[in-house]
Amino acid sequence: FVSLRKMLSKVSLPRSLFNGGNRLTPSRYFAGASANISSFPLSGNMKSCSPRIRRIQELEYILKDRRNQPLICGEVSPRLLVPDHIQKPPYIESGELPKISSEFQIHDSSEIVKMKAACKLAARVLEYAGTLVRPFVTTDEIDKAVHEMVIESGAYPSPLGYGGFPKSVCTSVNECMFHGVPDSRQLQDGDIINIDVAVYLDGYHGDTSKTFLCGDVNESLIQLVKVTEECLEKGISVCRDGASFKQIGEMISEHAEKCGYNVESFIGHGVGTVLHSEPLIYLHGNYDYELEYMMEGQTFTLEPILTIGATEFVTWPDKWTILTADGGPAAQFEHTVLITATGAEILTTS
Repeated sequence: FVSLRKMLSKVSLPRSLFNGGNRLTPSRYFAGASANISSFPLSGNMKSCSPRIRRIQELEYILKDRRNQPLICGEVSPRLLVPDHIQKPPYIESGELPKISSEFQIHDSSEIVKMKAACKLAARVLEYAGTLVRPFVTTDEIDKAVHEMVIESGAYPSPLGYGGFPKSVCTSVNECMFHGVPDSRQLQDGDIINIDVAVYLDGYHGDTSKTFLCGDVNESLIQLVKVTEECLEKGISVCRDGASFKQIGEMISEHAEKCGYNVESFIGHGVGTVLHSEPLIYLHGNYDYELEYMMEGQTFTLEPILTIGATEFVTWPDKWTILTADGGPAAQFEHTVLITATGAEILTTS
């Protein structure tokens, strides 16, 4: 669950992208520059083309022959209640969007025990949420189920009330890149959905997400989801005490580009007693870190987002839901990791 609004202000797209403030009218953007899909070859043997051209061709087919309609804003139900006995994070009292903490989340042995417990719970909740993904289930129903499981476990759903976010989980379907607000829309056969779970347990946050397949999913989308998960794994593989954060983005970008996908310029973050802290983890290449290296005992998230097409995005009027500007699909995976002397331990595994 990433809340870096300042990143979103860097791209300002015209209001004409919205029809009545709800429906997204696709426009065509690739690799940060305007492009006309019709200028790319769409006939012949796709295997003879470069991976990037093949992905652009796939996107044309997806947008032309899509089974499911573009996303529209559904009805958002009232905010769910949290019992008084549940410990709540400090930002709930203010109701304002917290600033990114400058303190790195570095823990001693007793703090690591608490951090692991929060992350294990987040992983179990995410696994359970994934079992609910099927046609005709609404994202609001998934939100309610997640909320109940988190509360029954004695924890607080971290997204709820964070800067005014109205729900206990983020559900990002198809062209929604992240921060999707659960609503009355039913999942449809062929959808993909990222579910982003964060919990606050005993003073520590655990944060994780996964993209799930709903029913009979197009092979192009299955491949997008597969490569996105591989990018997360490759990013984690370079994490260890003393390693440069820059290696993460280089590794993820290399694999994504080899497979013909774009890596979105959104970021991971430190996580622990606060939900979002330094360091900001840039997950794309060509970012010049200034002497920032990983340290043993440090916890942070990696959460790459891959798209077939657009690297630009639009924001719905709810100020949370972020969609690809061209209407193409996006996938994301996220883990919280702990840096050790020899590598990185994934904490958000069930």
